[in-house]
Amino acid sequence: MGKTVRDESAASAYWAAVNTFCALKDVHVVADAPVGCYNLVGVAVMDYTDAIPYLENFTPTSLTELEISSSGSAEVVRDTLFKLAGSDKQLILVSSAESEMIGSDHERMLNMQFPGVRFFPSDSLGQNEWQGRDRALRWLFEQFDDGKPADIEKGTVSIIGPTYGCFNSPSDLAETKRLISGAGAIVRHVYPFESSLGDISALKNSEVIVVMYREFGSDLASLLQRPVLYAPFGIEETRHFILEIGRLTGNEDRAAAFLQEEKRTTLKPVWDLWRGPQSEWFPTVRFGVVAGKSYARGLEAFLSGEMGMQCLFSRESAETDNSLLRDEIMEKQPQFLFGRMADKIYLAELDAKTRFIPAGFPGPVVRRALGTPFMGHSGAVWLLQEIVNALYDMLFNFLPIQKRTGTDEPPQAKMAWSSEAETLLNEMVKKAPFISQISFGRELKKRAENLARKTGNEIVTAELLRGIN
Repeated sequence: MGKTVRDESAASAYWAAVNTFCALKDVHVVADAPVGCYNLVGVAVMDYTDAIPYLENFTPTSLTELEISSSGSAEVVRDTLFKLAGSDKQLILVSSAESEMIGSDHERMLNMQFPGVRFFPSDSLGQNEWQGRDRALRWLFEQFDDGKPADIEKGTVSIIGPTYGCFNSPSDLAETKRLISGAGAIVRHVYPFESSLGDISALKNSEVIVVMYREFGSDLASLLQRPVLYAPFGIEETRHFILEIGRLTGNEDRAAAFLQEEKRTTLKPVWDLWRGPQSEWFPTVRFGVVAGKSYARGLEAFLSGEMGMQCLFSRESAETDNSLLRDEIMEKQPQFLFGRMADKIYLAELDAKTRFIPAGFPGPVVRRALGTPFMGHSGAVWLLQEIVNALYDMLFNFLPIQKRTGTDEPPQAKMAWSSEAETLLNEMVKKAPFISQISFGRELKKRAENLARKTGNEIVTAELLRGIN
């Protein structure tokens, strides 16, 4: 029997193309796609989130069974393009999985009747969303570059990557721009999130390129032949990023001064938490990550490599075998899991006590505010703050609480335990979060003894304890 994929880890390259092209101000996307696709991408249902705005520059051809089964899509494409003929935006026709399945290739028709319209075969059946975004960004440069040699503008940096459908983009982008400006450089373009087609030629004039995500964007960056940096995670990566921006743009002194100011201001909460009693918990924290490559790599590097927490696993979502992942979650039971909605479902199926923190799509979560970054110094503070608050919350849940029953219960006689049961109890307690092990052990012991009394046993056995677990 072949491998069974429980859940899709990424959308297709069709969605990637729409989310990339529609981010450009002067583009209108025509999707050679079936009825219903407009609602899916137009109102962000594909990721079950409103992180994507309503797309006014998107029109589907609304293929029906007739076009897919017999007549083909050329006629409906032609009719749709005629209706948009007066648009002042660049029209880009994008294929979908359905149009690709029936072999729709509109290059010849477009050359003859609509020479200004560009056709992008999305390869929806062959590539995932990260591969699709990478290819779409490169295709835009190849189609719309002016062909002129680069005219480097000193001190400028352009950012490549933020597109619709990327988790937490507004916050991470705001932090990346803050770091670049703080290091003394000028943010010239954010492509394609805050750009138009006219900006694509100007990208090569920037002195430095910053690629936001390791999942995609590096292909276009390599074409520009400029020094390339990646948006950083944690303290050490961010320190290196700031100093490199300063070095590459001739602002070494400004960058060094900004870094010192960051240590006194932005990073102060990290030092406060590190010096406080909370830091004793850090080595006991066990976490897992299932996210895009940037987040999977960045969270492990910061939380494990710098904060000393225990990374049980860090999986890149696009490459993850979700069936094996579910087994791994059950076996390792992380205290924190950074992941997607699929991973939250796995936790619910297993009745795990893991604290879930959204770290990727798909998932019903809104990340439009600028105050929830994962990247940079601000991201380090926000992540550590969330973890410490969750640890306090866990501690509260394990406090001994005297429940009011309305009657005074008589004191219970001491219950004997078999040696096997005591050994098993110790093993079970060790699996609980360190800060709650005493309370967890006390509660488990109480439940086992009450069950023994109910069932008429005079001794707590290992079998009885296993039944509770």
